[in-house]
Amino acid sequence: MTSGLLLVDKPIGFTSHDVVAKVRKILGTKKVGHAGTLDPMATGLLVLGIGSATKLLTYLVGLDKTYTATISLGSSTITDDSEGEVLTLAEPDHLARITEESISSGIKKLTGTITQIPSSVSAKKVAGVRAYDLVRAGVAVDLKANEVVIEKFEITAPVRFTEKSIEVDVEVSCSSGTYIRALARDLGADLGVGGHLTALRRIRVGAFSVESAQQIENLDAASAMVITASDAVKQFMKFIQIDELDATKLRNGIPLKQKLDGIAASICGEDLVAIVEPKGENLVKSVVVFPKESDD
Repeated sequence: MTSGLLLVDKPIGFTSHDVVAKVRKILGTKKVGHAGTLDPMATGLLVLGIGSATKLLTYLVGLDKTYTATISLGSSTITDDSEGEVLTLAEPDHLARITEESISSGIKKLTGTITQIPSSVSAKKVAGVRAYDLVRAGVAVDLKANEVVIEKFEITAPVRFTEKSIEVDVEVSCSSGTYIRALARDLGADLGVGGHLTALRRIRVGAFSVESAQQIENLDAASAMVITASDAVKQFMKFIQIDELDATKLRNGIPLKQKLDGIAASICGEDLVAIVEPKGENLVKSVVVFPKESDD
């Protein structure tokens, strides 16, 4: 089995773990993991690591991402999305005062470097327990605010006004750790009418696009298009080419004489050998080692 990355377009209703379990069965290996959870209500790009490439997932999780989403203004929910209990409903006359200009102004406030409190049903851990598990158990959750970067937050279609809600289609490009549900919540709060997410689709993770992803329902062992680890790593990390002798050294924990600024991937031929980092001024050492493809 070739190690590498598999891009999957997750369908609605599936958990990220559901996709991992299905791919494990299809490919006949337990060595499958994902880089960044998508909620069951969300669709779109899920990056899977196969075989020894699961070691790359740590580096993929921190990549920036792009989403398309639909925000419903006029009500807030306990989960900040359409699957949760409704907490507040805006008065019709208050909702009627909201304009596309005021929505755009609210979006502008949430663009750039902002401080965001994660959704209470996020995967953040509180005293070792996932926040969403605490909420489901009826426990109040108080999460700390995080600084995130919203590079792009734009309306992508005409805003739809009704008596009970205002539907806003948006595209968001953001740093890792951003909660799109929290953006919907905070936009609604700023406008004084409440807000929650009704649709979410991840379309990009770093250089990887959902356009290159495969449909899980059509996937089988023969059709799975796995991006080799060496090809994959070139798309999100700087890399250095090394020879067989240096590859053996790195795999045995022996530093190489090499000047390097920051972390990088070492590649020998078509094989990813190691992730390396500087050791002093003129040496690099391996921090993660990968077996030869034939040995994986």
